[in-house]
Amino acid sequence: MATIEATYASTIAQLNDEFRQGNHSLGRIFTTPGVDALSSEDQQELFRLVRTFDEFTEDNDPRGERDFGFIKFKGEVFNFKIDYYAPDMIHGSEDPEDLTITTRVLTLMHSSEY
Repeated sequence: MATIEATYASTIAQLNDEFRQGNHSLGRIFTTPGVDALSSEDQQELFRLVRTFDEFTEDNDPRGERDFGFIKFKGEVFNFKIDYYAPDMIHGSEDPEDLTITTRVLTLMHSSEY
């Protein structure tokens, strides 16, 4: 059972990494007002930091899916979170491993908005 769970988490992590690193065909990206208020240049840099983020630990990634992270940028903390939705974007996905029924949603926000 543990091997199946580890394999599942590993597959989810791979898909999340691929999405976060730029394969936006796997989902959609949203930002909150705290990110929208930044300059275009700062937003671009913040997204570069999200794409290159690799500081996953037991504290910020207890399930091993690489779906959440903290980024320090210009003295502020920003979070990204990946959620899994059904194609209707209303319900959660029944199986985040199945790309035919899952739309990933990455939300980038200032930590005060979490």
